[in-house]
Amino acid sequence: MKRGLLLIDRGSREKEAKEELEVICKKVKEKGSYSHVDYCFLEVLPPFIKEGIEKSLKNEMDTLTLVPYFLYPGKKVKAAVTDAMKFQANTEVKFLVTKPMTMHKTMIDLVDNRISTTMKENSVSLPKSDVDVLIIGHGSKDPNAQISIKYVIDGLKSTYRNVNHCFLEIEQPDIPHGIKNAEENNPKILIIVFYFLHEGAHVKRDIYEDLNPALKNSKLKKVFVTKHIGTDQKMIDLIIERAKEVEDAD
Repeated sequence: MKRGLLLIDRGSREKEAKEELEVICKKVKEKGSYSHVDYCFLEVLPPFIKEGIEKSLKNEMDTLTLVPYFLYPGKKVKAAVTDAMKFQANTEVKFLVTKPMTMHKTMIDLVDNRISTTMKENSVSLPKSDVDVLIIGHGSKDPNAQISIKYVIDGLKSTYRNVNHCFLEIEQPDIPHGIKNAEENNPKILIIVFYFLHEGAHVKRDIYEDLNPALKNSKLKKVFVTKHIGTDQKMIDLIIERAKEVEDAD
């Protein structure tokens, strides 16, 4: 049986996002033994879902696994799946839809790895039990987004001194309040995690517009920022695992 896989991403104008998706697709194809792996975007710019599916179906396959490449369940995921499944009626290739990249232990491990790497790069010798963590997420109107990020926070709380979160937009607490709350805990060191899939505009610019002034106005002395999630091997493994969940059940 020949299988294809299509990542459905939200979309970004930043070239780094496309570059990361190309790397991810290459690695997933190699490790997952797919005949075809590609990506498309729900919005912002092409290739859109229609183009992604049409391109995929030009390749010989029996099934096409659609992976909503989102960190949170919610309206964007539902929209992506709804748009993609409209094309099922026009092909004999069977579409399979995975869960998004959420509520999975891999995300806890991935964030922990990002923190560990940042500590090592900055020669932080403190035990993790003395380290405070602030996770910055995007924010969403969907209540499931809160549940998703709290799942990661709860999974890290036994390892670190304090683990809190804030959002770039839409939800509270926002970044200034997140920094203020972190400061109230009087941390020896604060590590800020950028909980974003790509090095898009949010990671490159938008977060810093709020983060830099908030840090400048705080009394925090030792603050380090992790890399975003990006092309980490654990994310490759999670994509393949999510795909196998629905493929094995087919």
